[in-house]
Amino acid sequence: MSGKHINLTLKVWRQKGPKDQGAFAEYQAKNVSEDASFLEMLDVLNEGLIGENKLPVVFDHDCREGICGTCSLMINGQAHGPERSTATCQLHMRKFKSGDEIVIEPWRASAFPIIKDLMVDRSAFDRIIESGGFITAPTGGAPDANLIPIPKTVADAAMDASQCIGCGACVAACPNGAANLFTGAKIAHLNLLPQGQAERFKRTEAMVETMDEYFGSCTNHGECEAACPKEISIDVIALMNKDYRKSKLKNRKEISRT
Repeated sequence: MSGKHINLTLKVWRQKGPKDQGAFAEYQAKNVSEDASFLEMLDVLNEGLIGENKLPVVFDHDCREGICGTCSLMINGQAHGPERSTATCQLHMRKFKSGDEIVIEPWRASAFPIIKDLMVDRSAFDRIIESGGFITAPTGGAPDANLIPIPKTVADAAMDASQCIGCGACVAACPNGAANLFTGAKIAHLNLLPQGQAERFKRTEAMVETMDEYFGSCTNHGECEAACPKEISIDVIALMNKDYRKSKLKNRKEISRT
């Protein structure tokens, strides 16, 4: 890679397993290109560790394009690092200066137990999706995109919510370890559209109560919105709370009829 190069001191969290005691290990990252991404910098670090017959740092990564939600690092105490609207894999080393000390940690939340080093278990998100993050639809060919008229404002709001990549930055940034932004986004992008109306209130009740089994409560700090790499608004939390209140009434009425 061309361009300027910098030297950094890295303090990386190392932990052998979920039940082991972890600690920070210090490494020197030398001659790092400013054009490299943050994960590429970690790749270079690991190549050096492997060359020294040491265990590489374990961290989550997949697409490296900011769309899969796999990368999950706290960088100097900020979820995904200092650049807003940017996942870790899209963060470039030009955001740092030569001589900087960078502290790298995994997501810190009781619902996300550490697997090893910087990798955490985010299967609690899967439990939320399993409880209601779907629609009932007949199989067959895909209908025309304009078959059901939907106001543009509604379609835009649903699309904004659907951008959630499930990375967990909202949980990591929240002082309470709440997953309301994630759950609200997953509920909103279905509940706003006609196709999601059939299960709207059953979905909301099931997903919110599953969320409450694993995560803390929202107290409107707003840290989740600031940390979200897709800039999802906390308005989705308001929509989720409104539908949850309605669901308690509507679902009870349906039960009473059976």
